[in-house]
Order: sequence, then structure tokens, then C-alpha cells
Amino acid sequence: MTQVDRHAEMANAIRFLSVDAVEHANSGHPGLPMGAADIVTVLFTNFMDFNPKHPDWPDRDRFVLSAGHGSMLLYSLLYLLGYEDIDLDEIKNFRQLGSKTAGHPEYGHAAGVETTTGPLGQGLANAVGMAIAERKLNAEFGDDVVDHRTFCLVGDGCLMEGISQEAISLAGHLRLSKLTVLWDDNDISIDGAVSLSDSTDQLARFRASGWNTLSVDGHKPAEIADALEKADKSDRPTLIACRTTIGFGAPTKAGTSKVHGSPLGAEEIKGMREKLGWKCEPFKVPAETLDLWRIAGLRSAQKYKEWEKRFAALDPEIRGEFERRMRGDMPAALNEALEAMKRTLGDEKPTMATRKSSEAVLEVINGVVAETIGGSADLTGSNNTKAKSQKPVSKGDFGGSYVHYGVREHGMAAAMNGMALHGGVVPYGGTFMVFTDYCRPAIRLSALMRQRVVYVMTHDSIGLGEDGPTHQPVEHLAALRAIPNLNVFRPADGVETAECWALALAASKTPSVLALTRQNVPNLRTRLTDENPCAKGGYVLREAPAKRDVTLIASGSEVGLAATAADMLAKEGIAAAIVSMPSFELFRAQPEAYRFATLGDAPRIAIEAGIAQGWHEWIRHKDRFVGLSDFGASAPAAKLFEHFGLTPARVVAEAKALVKG
Repeated sequence: MTQVDRHAEMANAIRFLSVDAVEHANSGHPGLPMGAADIVTVLFTNFMDFNPKHPDWPDRDRFVLSAGHGSMLLYSLLYLLGYEDIDLDEIKNFRQLGSKTAGHPEYGHAAGVETTTGPLGQGLANAVGMAIAERKLNAEFGDDVVDHRTFCLVGDGCLMEGISQEAISLAGHLRLSKLTVLWDDNDISIDGAVSLSDSTDQLARFRASGWNTLSVDGHKPAEIADALEKADKSDRPTLIACRTTIGFGAPTKAGTSKVHGSPLGAEEIKGMREKLGWKCEPFKVPAETLDLWRIAGLRSAQKYKEWEKRFAALDPEIRGEFERRMRGDMPAALNEALEAMKRTLGDEKPTMATRKSSEAVLEVINGVVAETIGGSADLTGSNNTKAKSQKPVSKGDFGGSYVHYGVREHGMAAAMNGMALHGGVVPYGGTFMVFTDYCRPAIRLSALMRQRVVYVMTHDSIGLGEDGPTHQPVEHLAALRAIPNLNVFRPADGVETAECWALALAASKTPSVLALTRQNVPNLRTRLTDENPCAKGGYVLREAPAKRDVTLIASGSEVGLAATAADMLAKEGIAAAIVSMPSFELFRAQPEAYRFATLGDAPRIAIEAGIAQGWHEWIRHKDRFVGLSDFGASAPAAKLFEHFGLTPARVVAEAKALVKG
């Protein structure tokens, strides 16, 4: 068998496993795996460094299938290369309940799946984040420990999505030369030819964004290999446009949208077998071809052994630090440092915005946690996300720990997912709370993939004032709280801010949103213990002086409002308890007895500068909510709180009506 014949047989193995799995499931997208099989065959047999027997090798190359609808391309590769998680039964179980071969690749289901993709463009931005993390760790630990590439396969849809421009312009600006994007340039989308909806010169767009660009015939192995070699030598990230035929090999549907997202059908598959000379029955691969793939799976075994030797020879302290970071453990000194800061805040009782408190907390965190990598979407001075000790990441210098993302909220959030997935770093990034709308698809994927990413969202209510309703979050807290496995923290003061940061960093399998104020708030927590009450999600900040007549429940800046109202009620002989509720999610996880003891059986009033949605989990039909039901307005914060009835006087009136009614 010649080299050309070997390549064709190996690529056809991907094509037919993909076609057979989609046909068996009666669901899926066969066109991309059929068209891109030649690309990935060259990549994985000649260029990628990986080890199926040690799939978590820290210095492996990363492969991201951004065009996640073509998931059978990846599953076929993993089976053929010898990854234990994907066997033939899993291939046959494609898209079925409980299988590792989900409709779109899902991180955590199987080794070799580096990220969850499907929402187009997300994988491309994840790959940018992975490439940043690789350079950051390389700057710290050197070539002997971290020196690998990131490859990403994208489709036309990935490049149409707006996030693609955010991602590629950031990558070009930072000159991420170890990032190579392979474009499956098949000129077909679900509706038909790409020309129906798009006429962008993608090569020119990438060049304008600082990329090296190459074009090849995606069905000619020699051209693909030559381009990958050139990409390896480039001092910029590289786009390789691989002109392919979607559904390559299908006798009547190749090159059409009919092969994009539907099974081929028995007759078309029969014709494809005849056309490509594939004589095996469904789900069978010739032994010789499978052997070639399994040998390819071992191609980096020697490199892995050499890496192990170099790693074992490191100074034990450096080796231990790297291992700790890759495990995702926080340094032992963190808790003690944050506890000391809490005591300082409790003693000094500063009145400041929680965004400023967060900045002070980050000074402590970044002084202890070397793996944090912060950033902001062009709002550093407003988000207060940069510690004095942090230096920016820049092209040619990745020794810093702060990324200036520019006005790229969506790209920032997705890149942070890529950093977290890569491992060894803990990303956090900031913007205004209202712009979680721009970040939401990536935040949802953080939660789905169970990644520790911290979203620092400041200007969290109408309290931001004069910028008006375009910038004032109203429905955003409710929308974020609706996402499963996402901790939404809204601290009331500096002490709670420190505690919420501690919880966010401790949550290794859950992303967090920190909703922080622009306006100053009083420091309410003066009695401090070694415990972290915020860990329970809600707690009694101040008990009523006598049997409770009413319980005031609030989050964030409204806890101070509740405290003022409780003082006013006390003067009228009404005993009010104050419950601070920084996290619905953590409070929901507490035993029912604790929740009832905290909320009590007295009438309840919930107070938050947002909509009521979600609060009815904690207040009953007869209870009251003091908040917003419409958009904000442009005015100073104090005027807005008064205008919308978010005042102590309003709370007092509601309490009196409840108690006396």
C-alpha cells in the first residue's frame, strides 16, 4: 500500500464511521466529517503531539473542534487513535442517552474532548484562551515543561459568528504564533451556498487582524502538510483555508446542503461505498487501516517519555507548584490571607463600593495565588480588576497576569473558558453587569463544562446612576440565577466581598458571577469569626431584638437599606431581623431546617434593585417584594432609588402593613 493509499484508507475510516453512526442514530451531521477527514488525518498522523494512554499530559497539543456539529469527526478520531473512552459501542451509541458520544462534543464525557462546542464560534475563542494559557505557563515554567500548540477546526458558520472577530483580533494582537486554525472551507451552510448570506473575504479579514494566512486543497495531503509546516514556523497565528467538498464521496449529495445535517440514507451510503472502494460492513474498519491509526496514536509516546524525564528532573518545589496548579488546588496561604483581610475590614469599617472592596481583595489574592490571570473588557478602571502588582500580557511578553481584552466581552468570556480548560491558570474578567448579555453564551458554557471562571460584573443596578437604563441591570440577576451550576454572588459590603471571592476560588467545578456596586455601601459585618457565613448563601446578619415581627431579606447594596429600615421599625416597636442573601444557589443547597431557621415564620419582605423573578422561592404569597418592575432612568443614584421606591421608608410602610394587616 502506497503512502497515498494509506492516507486515503485512513481518511475513509473516519468518513464511514461517521456516516454509519449518523445513519444508525437517524440524526447528525455527516457532511463535515466526510469533507474534513483528509485535514485531520494529516494533522493527527504527522503534526499533533498527544498520548491516548496519558490523555491529560499537560504538554500535549490541544485540538478544538469549533464546528461541533461535526462531532463524529472527533469521535471517530478518538476511537481510531486508541482512546479508551471511545470504543465501537460508543460510536454505535451516537446521540443516545447516557453515551459519551453526545450530539455535540461535551467536555468531561471522554478524554480527548478538550471543550464543549456546538454554539458556533465558541470553540475558536476557547482555542485563543488555550493558546494564551500555554504562553503564560511557558513564560513561567519554560520550554522544558510547557511548549505546545493549539489547533482549531472551524467551519463557515464559526467565521460568520461575531465572536470570531473578537477572538481572531485578540489572537492577532497578541501574536499567538502557536495557534493554528484550519478552516473547512466547503462553501455550504444549512440553507445552501454560503453566497446566499455572506461574501466576506476571510483571508483578507484574518490578515487585517494580524494573522498569517495560507490556502490549500483540503483533499491533497501534501498541500495540507506543507501548510502546517509553514504555520509551525510563523511568528503569528495562522489560518489555513482548506477548500473541501462537504460530504466528500457521496455520489449525489456531495457539495450540497443536503449532506450537512441529515443522514445520507441507505442508497447514498451504498453508492458511497462503491465510489470510495470501501468494502467493510457498517462500523467495521480493515485491520490494516486500524493498525495504521493505532500506530499514529503512539507517535508521541517517545516525546511523552522525554517530557516525563525533564519534569522529574525539575527542582521539587517547582515541580510541586506546577502539579498543584494543574490539579486546580488553591495555595494553602490563601485562606489565611483572606481571613486577615476580613479582620482588617471589620476593624476599619470602611464605606466603599463593593467593586472597590473587590479591588482590595484582588490585591491580596494576586499576592498569594500565582495562577490568577485577570482582565477587563476595556473597563479596568471601572471594574477595578487590576491589582497594583499585575503586569499586562502583551505580544512577546506573556510574563504578566492581566489581559486587556478591549471591547470584546463575548470573546473575553469564551477565552477565559479556554484558559480554564487548558489548566494551570484561574481566569477572571470584568465588565459591566448589563453586558452579561454579551457574555451569556460563554457563561452558560462555563456552567455546562463545570469550569472555574470568575466573572467580575460591576455597576450591578440602577445604583450606577447617570448612564441610564441602557447600562442599568434590571432583569440580569434573575437571568443569571436561572443558569444551572452558576454561583451568582451579590455581596453587601467589603467583608462579604472577601468571603464571596474565597468561595468563587474554592468552587473548582462551578463558575461564579460577582455582582458588585458602583456606589458606596456601609460595612455591615462587624462581628467576625473564622467561619464564612456567605458559604451558606444566606444568613441572619442581625437578629431582631425580640421575637420577630418581620424578616427583611436583601442582597448587595439593599442590605444596607434593610438595616436602616430595621432601625426605623425598632423605633416604632416593630422587631425586624435582617437576612443577607448573597447567593440563592448556596442557600438553596442548605438543609431545609437551616433555611427555615434563617427566614423564620414571621412576615417577610425581600428587597433587591432588580425584578422579583426568583425571589418567590424565598417569599410566600402573603409576603412583599420591594424592587423594580421596569427599566431604570438617567439620574444620580440616590434620586433613582427614591424615584423607584427603593427606600427605607417604603420598606417600613410595607412592614407595618404586613404586621398590622
